[in-house]
Amino acid sequence: QVQVVESGGGLVQAEGSLRLSCAASTLTFSLWTMGWFRQAPGSEREFVATISRSGDSTTYADSVKGRFTISRDNAKKMVYLQMNSLKREDTAVYYCAAKTSLGLSLAAQDYTYWGQGTQVTVSS
Repeated sequence: QVQVVESGGGLVQAEGSLRLSCAASTLTFSLWTMGWFRQAPGSEREFVATISRSGDSTTYADSVKGRFTISRDNAKKMVYLQMNSLKREDTAVYYCAAKTSLGLSLAAQDYTYWGQGTQVTVSS
């Protein structure tokens, strides 16, 4: 059974940094497009970032561009989200997701496997 597990969330002050990690239990990790989404209380789940199978292509939401960096290590079956210059509005549950078909996507419905989420809280 495929599992996607996030870690690294927590409480951080505004302008601080956090690094989220996501581990996938699958032999075909290198064939997956990976993405990060987030959901704040009372809001819909929104796209944050995505990375191609090889890691050479990435796309970011405008709200995090220049502050967040997505990366992956196919040998370790890991994907990361480095979050810098955090703002209060970044507070949310962050989800790692796997897309088994080819190509980047900003749409949550295109992703097949999801983690349970990790809470990120940014205080002022």
